[in-house]
Amino acid sequence: MPLSGYSSYRNLPPLAGIASFTEAMQPGLSVEDCVARLKRHHWALKRLHAFFIRHLPSEPIYELKMAFSLHAHYCAEHAAVWRTRVGEMREPPLGLDAVPDPAFDAYFDELDAAPDRAARLLGVYGHALPALAEALRQHQRETNRLVDHPSFRICRFALVEVEEMITYGRGALASLVDDAARHASAPWLRHLDLLLAQAGGFSGTEPAAPGPIVRLASAQPARFDPVPRRDERFPDPYNMGVHAEQFLYDASFPPEPKTLMMFYKRLREIDVPEMMASIIAETKDKPWDYTTDMTRQLWDEARHAMMGEVGFIQAGIDWRNLVRINFTWSLALNTQLTPIERHAVLYFIEQGLMPRTGKRFEWEVGIASGDGYAALIQDYDWADEVLHARIGRDWYVKTFADPREATAYGDRCWSRVMIDWESYRSEGRTQHHNWWPDLYRAWCKHTGRTPDPRIEAYSTSYQATRADLREISASA
Repeated sequence: MPLSGYSSYRNLPPLAGIASFTEAMQPGLSVEDCVARLKRHHWALKRLHAFFIRHLPSEPIYELKMAFSLHAHYCAEHAAVWRTRVGEMREPPLGLDAVPDPAFDAYFDELDAAPDRAARLLGVYGHALPALAEALRQHQRETNRLVDHPSFRICRFALVEVEEMITYGRGALASLVDDAARHASAPWLRHLDLLLAQAGGFSGTEPAAPGPIVRLASAQPARFDPVPRRDERFPDPYNMGVHAEQFLYDASFPPEPKTLMMFYKRLREIDVPEMMASIIAETKDKPWDYTTDMTRQLWDEARHAMMGEVGFIQAGIDWRNLVRINFTWSLALNTQLTPIERHAVLYFIEQGLMPRTGKRFEWEVGIASGDGYAALIQDYDWADEVLHARIGRDWYVKTFADPREATAYGDRCWSRVMIDWESYRSEGRTQHHNWWPDLYRAWCKHTGRTPDPRIEAYSTSYQATRADLREISASA
């Protein structure tokens, strides 16, 4: 029987404020039961991460591409925390890569193989993430919050971002999925319900429903599609008609219009998440730390793209009408190189951003332009690239005996990528329209400037020179 009349000193909040005495006396989950749930949560986050990564390149809608980048990052980070917690609970070997239940695995296979975008969004944002949120709340309710406070705490932190993802998903569903699409997806969603019932629910704590595991959408394994796609706001994705770096590094041009080229360069970074997603999706047998680091970088690159978008908006520029954002880099790398070759190119380019003529220079241009937002985003872009260089050293360079060879290999891989300016034009994919004069004139009008004829006349393209200002050979 509990001690009658016991209280904390001067009625201070007891037990560091995490529970009352009554709550702390509840039996809660055993270590075995807790670990079983932790492994289910981990498996769900791992599979959700793979879902967002695998569908990122081929999703045309820019906003969804950016959201998938963020949500993959959240899932990778939280899965890493669950892995650590399981390792604290008498669990060597951890068994975190073992399927916790065949029906549970089939559930995520179905999600990955959803028949169309509407089903995909309904499945992840209307079904899987809400089920995960309820499983985390159930864990909080049923574990002893004093005895198992570390697990209670990570459930609480994960819920913050899982619920953020659900909130985003509700908005996406309201905008993109009408009643007809919901009706068409209803049988498939009921099939997801059945698979969860056969798995004993998301937490695995309910009696498992009987019956054979049936696959509908995933009767054949889903194929990863590395080809990047863009929505209708990107009508000329092969356009390589404006060489941003050549303009940016030309000392004869003033800093103010260079901010437009920096906003373009940032928004163009949509292609980095598209390319990095293909590396992560197709690289096997790496530790989870690799996945976490690479997905963090992928999300940073998505942030950079959105920073460029906001840069144009705050400058009074409608980029949808005046700027042509291409996907030639991600398309070429995703379809012509192996994952390690893509990583090599990424690292080589990052190395070129580290000298004074790289990210520091762009920040200095932002400062000199007097545009506070341009300076701000370049300040953080520079900081992010320092982190990305470290990620490259940890997960790419260490596969080589000599760091110089790692860099040289990246240069060789990029040099043989076929981004063929002339064939894109001759095949009618683009005319490489020089959109710069229209953009510059619109910016001058908005800011009350008189256009400088020499700046307005800028017309250098990527026909003969790469973004790092190296000449392109006839075969590259």
